[in-house]
Amino acid sequence: MVKRERVMRMSVEQPLWRALTAYRVLTMLYAVALFAAAHDDFARPWVAVGYFSVLAVWTLATLPKVANAASCTKRFLAVDLAVALAGILLTRAADAAERISDGGPTLPSIWTAGAVLAFAIKGGWRWAAFASLLVGVANVVQRGAFSRDTVHNVLLVCIASVAIGYVVEVARASERTLARALEIEAATRERERLARDIHDSVLQVLAMVQRRGTALGGEAAELGRLAGEQEVALRSLVAGGLAPASRVSEDTAQGALVRVVEEPDEPDEPAGLADEAAAPRDLRALLTPYAGARVTLSEPGAPVPLAPRAARELAAAVGAALDNVRVHAGPGARAWILVEDEPDAVVVTVRDDGPGIPEGRLAQAEGEGRLGVALSIRGRLRDIGGTAELISVPGQGTEVELRVPRDARGRTAQR
Repeated sequence: MVKRERVMRMSVEQPLWRALTAYRVLTMLYAVALFAAAHDDFARPWVAVGYFSVLAVWTLATLPKVANAASCTKRFLAVDLAVALAGILLTRAADAAERISDGGPTLPSIWTAGAVLAFAIKGGWRWAAFASLLVGVANVVQRGAFSRDTVHNVLLVCIASVAIGYVVEVARASERTLARALEIEAATRERERLARDIHDSVLQVLAMVQRRGTALGGEAAELGRLAGEQEVALRSLVAGGLAPASRVSEDTAQGALVRVVEEPDEPDEPAGLADEAAAPRDLRALLTPYAGARVTLSEPGAPVPLAPRAARELAAAVGAALDNVRVHAGPGARAWILVEDEPDAVVVTVRDDGPGIPEGRLAQAEGEGRLGVALSIRGRLRDIGGTAELISVPGQGTEVELRVPRDARGRTAQR
C-alpha cells in the first residue's frame, strides 16, 4: 500500500495576524467614535467624514489581506501605510487649529499603529522601523513643530513595532530549527526501523554464510569472506546513515514545514483506521510460533490484548532475543519465555541457560556496528513506549525483560 505523507505547518506568528485583524476593526471604530464625539469642534467636518468613509471601506475590504503573511503583500503594505499617513496630514485640514495645538488626536488616531504592526509582522524589525519613521515625520508635519506628546506617541509606536518585529524574526528562526530537529528525529527513527529489519534478515543471512563458508573451506571460504565484508559494510551504513536535508516552506513567513511519512497499514488491519482504533491483538498468538523443543512458552490462560503495532513489535523483540540465544548461547542452549499480564503493563521475560554476556560486551558490539540488542530489542520497545532491561551474569545465562504499558500507541508519531 502506498505510504501516506502528512504535512504539518508550524507558525507561531499566525495568532499575531488574527490579533491584528481584530485590532484594525476596533481601532477604526474607535477613531470614528472620537470624531462623532467632537464633531462640532471640527473646522471642516466634511473632510473628516470623507476620510472616515474611505478608512471604513478600506479596513473592512482588506481584512483578508491581514489574515496571514502570504496575503499581506508589499503593495498592500505600501497602500495601507499611505492611507494612515494621508489621515494624519488631513487632520490639519479638517480639525480646528486650537485642537491641534492642544494635542488633539489625528484623524486615524491609533489605527495608524495597525499599519505599522503589519510591517513588523511581515518583514521584521527593520520594516517596522522604516514605517515608524514615516509615521513620525507625518506627525511632526501635521503638528508643525516638535512637541512632547508627539515624540511620546511616535516613540511608543516605534518601540512596540520594532519589538514585535524582532520577536517575529526570532520565532521564525526557532520554527526552522524545530522543524529541522523533528525531521532529524523522524529520519533517525526510520533508520532504526530499517536497521532492525535488516538485522533480522539480511545481516543474519550474511553472518551465517560467512560462518558456513569458513567451515567448509575452498571456494565456499572465499564466498564466506565476501559475505563477511558485505556484512561489515552494511552494518556501517545502517549505523551511520544520513538524515535528509530540512524542508521549509517557500515563504518562511508562513512558518516551517515538517513532512511526516507514515508507515502503510498492515494487510490484516482495516485500511484507513488508526492503529489504536483497530482491534487489539492477542499477544499469545504471536508468541506461540516461537515455542519448540528448546524454547518453553509460559503464558496466561486468558488473552493478552495489545494494540496491533505494539503487539507486533513486542513479538519481534522476543524473536530477536531468541535469535541472540541461538547465535551466542550455542545450539544446545535452552530458553524460556514468560508472559505476565499485569494491570498496567504486559511483561515478557526471555531467559536462557547459556554462558552469559561478559561485562562491556554490549557496548563493544554497538561500537562495532552490531546493533541487535540496541535496535532489534531496545529500539523496538522504545518506539512503542516500552522498556527493555537485560541482565546477564557470566556462566549463569541471560535474562531480557520487555515491558510495554497498557496505553502503548501503535504509531510512533503520536508519542
